[in-house]
Amino acid sequence: MKWTKRQRQPKLKEKIQKDPFITDEALAAFFSVSVQTIRLDRLELNIPEVRERIKDVAQQQYDPVKALPEEEIIGEMVDLELDNYAISILDIRPEHVFSRNGIARGHYLFAQANSLAVAVIDEELALTAHADISFKRQVHEGERVIAKAKVDGISAMRTSVKVASYVEQSLVFEGTFEMFRNEVKGDKT
Repeated sequence: MKWTKRQRQPKLKEKIQKDPFITDEALAAFFSVSVQTIRLDRLELNIPEVRERIKDVAQQQYDPVKALPEEEIIGEMVDLELDNYAISILDIRPEHVFSRNGIARGHYLFAQANSLAVAVIDEELALTAHADISFKRQVHEGERVIAKAKVDGISAMRTSVKVASYVEQSLVFEGTFEMFRNEVKGDKT
């Protein structure tokens, strides 16, 4: 479909409101226009670039991480409600990939998900007891991985956390992490 500027700009605004982490490149591909056209549209609409949007989301008030120092989280924490959910973003850079093929090393995807599962726990100490994980597709240099953790249950000094990681709308990793915790805050199973 060929979009006119008048048709494209409201849809562009809507897409960014739904997914503030979407890149100009992804928007350009969706609307079948150049990246420069998207940048001009954003300027006209006073929509900041993706890095500024991420900072804005991250600066919104969220619970402080208790179980590990925030700088030890793999990726950038953008939302957190302790014992409920958490979201982080990891931009795959050259140091995260195999040099011969540009594919992300799996331990970075695992580390992002595992550190998010630790961060969501409302305790000073949380450790991974067991993880059941699955890599769904390769991730390449330049892609942005958004990991979403959701507490699935709390009981008897353990918390179950489900983590799903996406590149755009494509599932790339999922896992269930059984976490040791210091004490039970209430049974959520």
